[in-house]
This record gives sequence, structure tokens and C-alpha cells, in this order.
Amino acid sequence: MVDEQHGLVFPSDEEGRRSTTALGRSVVADALRPVDEVGARAAERETAWRGEYLLYFRRLVEAGLGAPEDALAVARAGLDSLHGRMRVLGDDGEAPLSAWPGGTEGFDQVEVTGAGERVEELVLPYRGDRLCGDGLRRQVDRWVEAGVVEPSVADAVGTVVDNPGWLRLEGHTVAVIGAASEMGPLQALTRWGARVAAVDLPRSGLWDRVAETGRAGAGTVVAPVADSVPGADLLADVPALVEWLAAQPGTLVLGNYVYADGATNVRVSTAVDELSRRLLATRDDVALAFLATPTDVFAVPRDAVEQATERYESRSAMSKTIGRPLRAASGGRLLRRAYAADSDPGLNDSLVPQQGPNYALAKRLQRWRSMVARHEGAIVSMNVAPPTRTRSVVKNRALAAAYAGAHRFGVEVFDPSTSNVLMAALLVHDLHTGGGPRHDHPWQDEAYAAAHGGLWRAAYAPRSALGLAALLGIGAARA
Repeated sequence: MVDEQHGLVFPSDEEGRRSTTALGRSVVADALRPVDEVGARAAERETAWRGEYLLYFRRLVEAGLGAPEDALAVARAGLDSLHGRMRVLGDDGEAPLSAWPGGTEGFDQVEVTGAGERVEELVLPYRGDRLCGDGLRRQVDRWVEAGVVEPSVADAVGTVVDNPGWLRLEGHTVAVIGAASEMGPLQALTRWGARVAAVDLPRSGLWDRVAETGRAGAGTVVAPVADSVPGADLLADVPALVEWLAAQPGTLVLGNYVYADGATNVRVSTAVDELSRRLLATRDDVALAFLATPTDVFAVPRDAVEQATERYESRSAMSKTIGRPLRAASGGRLLRRAYAADSDPGLNDSLVPQQGPNYALAKRLQRWRSMVARHEGAIVSMNVAPPTRTRSVVKNRALAAAYAGAHRFGVEVFDPSTSNVLMAALLVHDLHTGGGPRHDHPWQDEAYAAAHGGLWRAAYAPRSALGLAALLGIGAARA
């Protein structure tokens, strides 16, 4: 259930309850219905949604693997369902999302000009080093060889290294929604001299950090202001934000970097999606940017399947000796091979039960919008980000322990300082290359330049090793 309701809310039932489970179950069922009626009916009738949602989020990807039109049908139906069901709570009661009134006053604007020296080449902080040029290329090549990133990451990063003038993003305004996010590109973009429209909650502590980052950089940071307070509430201010962002100069890049705990994550992600939808209808030069979570379900290329299969088959004698009784004792749940050997594409299921169905829906919503917008001709940067030690992750003890032990299973967990510069570089690449190469099927667009940390190419299915990784990482996580 959801408390402290205002602005964008979950729909209420006849008794006035706002159930996140009912909403999630219904949206997933609606998304499946165009291509998987059996799956849709099963989702509708699922009585243990919080325990069984993993199956249905996997099924959403499986259902779209046939023709490209199937994936698009799932995405469109999911978006339509969510936007049709969510409501806006106002003084006159609830209204549909499409009728969100523009009753809030428009925003003024505050501007911060950076006084720092512009960073004129791509420099990646990594384990105490600052990598650039050939040193950076060699590190990315090592990640490719280790299966930590897809080979196309090396291509994209190398192109940015070859074109350092791209970093400034001349002629663009990048709207960083969730400007204070650890995974957001605010610091990298300002150091490179870009113009950023920063949107986050109207809290002094958040804005102080954003303004400090802007002053230390070499670009320009603008932010919406109401009643002399910088910031905006996404749950209430989408109509006013549309007006403010629509007036920004240059090509507008709408970057979604929001995160909130629990059900609020679905609400703020839906708000950003409504913001995106309205801006795409208002301007013809809007690009979208997203970071996909690696802890989701993705179709992966055949060479990823082959590398994972080779690792499984060549694992040490000790691993085989330990693995057999563990699999037997767990009913086959522990240390399962990642893929059937002939899978093309493979299906990587890295969903983490501890993150919950609301997190899964919020992140899947972004993938659906990315897919539909790209198909309709918009420039879209949607890249899978690596597992990263952000505060929101490590405060969960089970996840923190699993991340601490992940290296034992071929998965590299990144520091935030590395992740956000790497992902900002991939954003720059995409904006200068029309969103990157176009592929025949949407799953191939998602797999391009994926920095999954090794989850796609490890020997074991990720969830079958998660508990053991956590057990092995408990001590390191506490330290």
C-alpha cells in the first residue's frame, strides 16, 4: 500500500485502497496480451505476485523475441496500460494521466556558470588511476576479454576517444532528471563543458550539491525555480516542467536518472515517462537517454552464450566437485549453467528478488519507452549500466554481500565514479551517432554497448549463484 498521496498516484479500488500489486499485475498482463494470451491470463490470476513476479517479467522478454513487431506490441501495450491506469490526485479528485491539469505556476530559472577548467579528453577514473587515450582503450579491451562488457563498448568508447570535441555536446541541453543521482552524468557533463538542465526535488541539500558541481565544472547548469527554491516535484509538476524544458535552447536531451524506494519508484518513473511523452509531442528535436539496470532480463547475442558455455564446461575440477552436490541438494537451483549451449539469442535472467516488483516495473517502463521512441524515429541512448556500489544498493545487506562476493563468479562490480563517467561517454557517443547503429530487432539495440559487469557471460545463471556470492561476500561487505 502507498501512503502520503499527492500528485501522480496509483489507482484506487472500490474501497479506496491503492494497491501496487494490483497495478503491476494488471500492467504486465496487458503488456503480454497482444502476443501471449496464456501468459496474460496467468499474470492476471497470480495470487502470489511479490513472490512470482520474476516469471512474468522474464516472460515479457520471451514473448517479444519472435518478430520485431512482437517486442513493440508488448512495449506499446505496457505503456498504454500504465498511462491508462495511473491517476493524478488534485483538489477536485482523481483525473487520468492524459488530463493532468497545468494548474501549477510556471517555473523561473536559476543559472550556475562553471569556473573550472574544461576537461578536453575522455578520462576514466578506475581503481585509483585516471585512464585516457591508449590506456583507456587497453582497459576496455581487458573488460571485453574478461566478458565484463560487450565488444561494442570498445567500439563506442574508442570513437569518443577519437573525437574529444564531442564531449562538450555543443548545441545540446541535457536535462538530467534526478540530477543528484549517483549514477547520473551531471559531474561528467559539467566537466566537459556541456549545458545541463538539472531537475531534482526542491530540497536545499540536493540543490547545494548540484550547484557545487556546476560551479566546479566548466559548463552551465540551469534549474527550475518556484518561490525562490530550486527544484521540482515530479509527482506534481510535470505540466510546468514540460513548459520549462520545452523552452530550453538547442537539441533537448531528456535523461532519466530517477530512483526512489518501493512504490514511489513506479510513480516517479511514470512521471518522467509522461514528461517524455509530452515533450516528444511538443518538440521535434527531443532525444531520450536511459540507464538500464543489469539486474533485469535481456536477450543476449550468440557469442555471449558461447563464452558462458565455454566457462561452464571448463570450470575447475574443484568447482565441479562442489557444484554437483549443491545442485542436487537445492533441487537444481544452485550453480545452474547460464544457457542452453545452442541458444541464439540467449536469455539472461539477472532479476534480483530483493529488488522487488516495483523496481522491476519502473525499469521495464524505461525500456519500453526507449523501444517505442526509437521505432518512431527519435534519437535514443539506452545503455545497460554495470553493477555499481551505489548507496541505494549497498544499504541492502543481502545485495551488498552479493556484490562483495560477485568477483568469485566472474562479475565485476564498479565504483560509482567509474560507472557514471563510462555511461556518460556512451551517452555522448549515442548523441553524435544518431542513437548508435540500428538493428533488425529491438533486443539487439538493447544489447549494443551493454556494460553488464559480466552477468551475461558468466558460467552460471546469475540467480543460481547469488546466494553463494552473498555468503562469500559477507565479511567483505561488513568491512
